[in-house]
Amino acid sequence: MPITLERHHDVAVLRIDHGGGNTLDSRSCRDLVLRLEEVAEARAVVLTGTGRIFSAGVDLKRIHDGGAAYVSEFLPLLSDALLAVFGCPRPVVAALNGHAIAGGAVLAAACDHRVLGAGTIGVTELLVGVPFPLAALEILRCAYGTAPLPSLTYSGSTYGGEDALARGLVDELAAPEAVLERALAVATRLGELPAEPFAHTKAQIRQPFHERIAEYRHTDDPAVERLWRSPAALAAVKSYVDGVLG
Repeated sequence: MPITLERHHDVAVLRIDHGGGNTLDSRSCRDLVLRLEEVAEARAVVLTGTGRIFSAGVDLKRIHDGGAAYVSEFLPLLSDALLAVFGCPRPVVAALNGHAIAGGAVLAAACDHRVLGAGTIGVTELLVGVPFPLAALEILRCAYGTAPLPSLTYSGSTYGGEDALARGLVDELAAPEAVLERALAVATRLGELPAEPFAHTKAQIRQPFHERIAEYRHTDDPAVERLWRSPAALAAVKSYVDGVLG
């Protein structure tokens, strides 16, 4: 399974284990949604990756291989997976065991708390030549505010260590070998808060972003899909896969 489940007392640990980069494709997105439903009774959730990468984001090789038809299948599933994390009523802590890039960074932003152990974090979608789905951009806006979004998204830069902490992209740093332990400690503490008041407060905080997504997704998603399906975007993905991913 692309998302494995471990239980640490009342905390569920969901681990992305999908290829070398823990990438997001149709299967891993569906599985993440199902896993979150499966652990609905857990007091808290920790989301982490396998090996030295949290998640390298969208599986661009699948985009390259599947072409426009696959894009149409995949993009709604990507938004659904991001929103499943973002809308989870339980505390969700990201244990960033390594790089969190592009969709991986958005996945981390969807969590309530981010612990960085190693690697870098940043949103690189525009460098590949594709726009952000509305859900992804609103999740970034909720996590980091509107003001930093232009520099964060336009540059496509990635940040690690103290730089990521200073920019507010992560909430704290931990030694690489201790990142999961620290994330579990934070999740345990948050999970000890009264569940219903926590869920209500979290929903209050995120309500404006959910409302914007609900209001505009039906018009914005088709535009994003058209741009991802365009010959220019598919050519840019091919160039990136050939030049960077080999």
